[in-house]
Amino acid sequence: MNRPEKKKKRMLCSSLIVGAVLLCGVLLFLLMRYQHTSTVRPQDQYVVQVPDFYSTVDADGDGVDDQTDVLNNAQAYVDTHPKYKSRYYQTGYPDDDYGVCTDVVAFALKNAGYDLQALVDADIREHPQWYDIQQPDANIDFRRVRNLKVFFAHHAVVLTTDVSKIEEWQGGDIVIFKKHIGIVSDRRNRDGVPYVIHHNSPWQSVYEQDILEKRSDIVGHYRISE
Repeated sequence: MNRPEKKKKRMLCSSLIVGAVLLCGVLLFLLMRYQHTSTVRPQDQYVVQVPDFYSTVDADGDGVDDQTDVLNNAQAYVDTHPKYKSRYYQTGYPDDDYGVCTDVVAFALKNAGYDLQALVDADIREHPQWYDIQQPDANIDFRRVRNLKVFFAHHAVVLTTDVSKIEEWQGGDIVIFKKHIGIVSDRRNRDGVPYVIHHNSPWQSVYEQDILEKRSDIVGHYRISE
């Protein structure tokens, strides 16, 4: 083998080694990111004080108003580090370490005195014309965004979808996107727009994110009680 051929071979081997190292690095990075959503909360960056809303209702009688209860429960739920996976549960509510976006809302409300599994199922059976459902199933219907949109539109306080009206967005509110849902945070970005507590993907970096201004598909904004 002459010198030019040896040089080409060495260059090829070096390229293969570099490529292998880079590939291993990428795979390691992906492995570390997959199902490792962080519970670290973002800093409240808004310097102007926005008055907090407190509900006049305490549905579960625990001494904490609904609005505060929903917010605290959403934070408590994501603190359990649920992993993202869509699956059917005979129990309705997930009974393992997995969940989806609707479970953030379902657990936040359940522990505030609002059992969405029972409430949505009863509403579907009482008002089938509101829902596009052939066969009601209490174990899954309350975990579908489209059904929650209908339910909250009829049974919750309907609020603005204009994110520039920052005072009308309060921690504990419910925000619905076309195919997603979350709980509004009590912390805000530097423009005063609140973050959202949500669960959207197994690749999601943190549960509480600055997404309201970045999305153009907000279809609903609700408050469970006045």
